[in-house]
Amino acid sequence: MTAKPRLFSGMQPSAESLHLGNYIGALLSWKALQETHDAFFFLADMHAITVPQDPVALRENTRRTAAQYIAAGIDPSKSTLFVQSQVPAHAQLAWVLNTLTGFGEASRMTQFKDKAAKQGADSASVGLFTYPILQAGDILLYQAAEVPVGEDQRQHIELTRDLATRFNSRFGETFRIPEPYILKETAKIFDLQNPQSKMSKSSESPAGIVWLLDDAKTTAKKIMRAVTDADGQIIFDRDAKPGVANLLTIFSVLGEIPIATLEADFAGRGYGDLKKALVDVVEASLGPVRARTLELLADPTELDRILAANADRANEVASATLADVYDKVGFLPRSS
Repeated sequence: MTAKPRLFSGMQPSAESLHLGNYIGALLSWKALQETHDAFFFLADMHAITVPQDPVALRENTRRTAAQYIAAGIDPSKSTLFVQSQVPAHAQLAWVLNTLTGFGEASRMTQFKDKAAKQGADSASVGLFTYPILQAGDILLYQAAEVPVGEDQRQHIELTRDLATRFNSRFGETFRIPEPYILKETAKIFDLQNPQSKMSKSSESPAGIVWLLDDAKTTAKKIMRAVTDADGQIIFDRDAKPGVANLLTIFSVLGEIPIATLEADFAGRGYGDLKKALVDVVEASLGPVRARTLELLADPTELDRILAANADRANEVASATLADVYDKVGFLPRSS
């Protein structure tokens, strides 16, 4: 029997709730991919501290994010779902890869430049500067064949591939060279109030974000107030009608209805009709996720047990890779 290809991905636990963009753009894809892949999904809490975090909030958000992964369909018995900081090899491999990365090479990472520009160069931490190298270590530890990412992460996967190739060339075949699994553009969800921008936890207006843990009434209000246009026609045109296109995309994915069918169904009807129908579709999807998340959070001991068991599984794979790396770079092994 052919072994399933290994897949690796994750998100930072940097908010109390994931949002609809995370759910459609990542979690639904992961849920499907865990059936066809040996999937490793992690909570990137070490990446989260590259910007200031409240320790109590980070710990709570890590649990809350894990619960939402599971509630959205990531099955810890099928996938390895773990917390990054609970597997020490992530930090250990990152240090080795730091020594193989050129300063200019790291400086060219566009996400660092964007974030540093927002924060000011003096406020940006060295951790923020080197986090693509930690990300490379995350991936390479598990010998991942594929890495599901958005288009904005492609540059980081290229760095990962470059570092793996460089290590293999210098020290002998060690790492599998991963391939990016770029998520389809149609799965990108935009801000309800600013449909030119991707839905993000850092959005300017909270009214533009649909949080997975919002109650049904709050979600309905946000959808009904979503920005559209003065044209009145319910047709998909990403450039001319970004607000309407965004609502149709959400409806199509969650309702599993082709956009062309939606256009035909709503022909001659108003935006209010589209929004009211979308409210029902969104609640049908997110209601059970919200309920299951709250159920999991009501028993943090059991949730922690699940994460610990999965961290043991991840640690077994990661430690084997790290041991090979340490041997090849010439570190003296600890005697027993």
